[in-house]
Amino acid sequence: MATFLLILSLLLAVFSGVLCWQVIEQRKIVAHAITETKQKDPLFDLDKKPELILTLKVLNPIDVAKRESRSARVLADKLPVMVRKLVYQEVMKELEVEMVERGIDVELNIEYR
Repeated sequence: MATFLLILSLLLAVFSGVLCWQVIEQRKIVAHAITETKQKDPLFDLDKKPELILTLKVLNPIDVAKRESRSARVLADKLPVMVRKLVYQEVMKELEVEMVERGIDVELNIEYR
C-alpha cells in the first residue's frame, strides 16, 4: 500500500510540474502577443482609462417635430426620415448653445447606428 501511495504521489508531482510548465509557457505567449500588439498599434495601451461618452436618444422625434413646428406637421407623415434628422440637428444646436452659455466645452456629433 505504501508503494502505491508513493507511486501515486510521484505521478501527481509530475502532473503538477507539467501543468506549472504549461502555465509558464502560456504567460510567455501572452506577454509576447501584448508586446507585438503594442509595437504594431501605437494606440494600444492597457493602462489607458476608457472614455466616458454621453449618448442622447430622442424617443419620439416625430411627435417633437409636430409639437414644435407647423411645417413639420405636414412633412412628418410624408418624409419621416428627414424630419427625424432635422429634429436631431436642432436638439444638437440647442444643447451646444446651452453648454456654451454654461462655459462647458463639448464636442457634439450625430452617429447613425
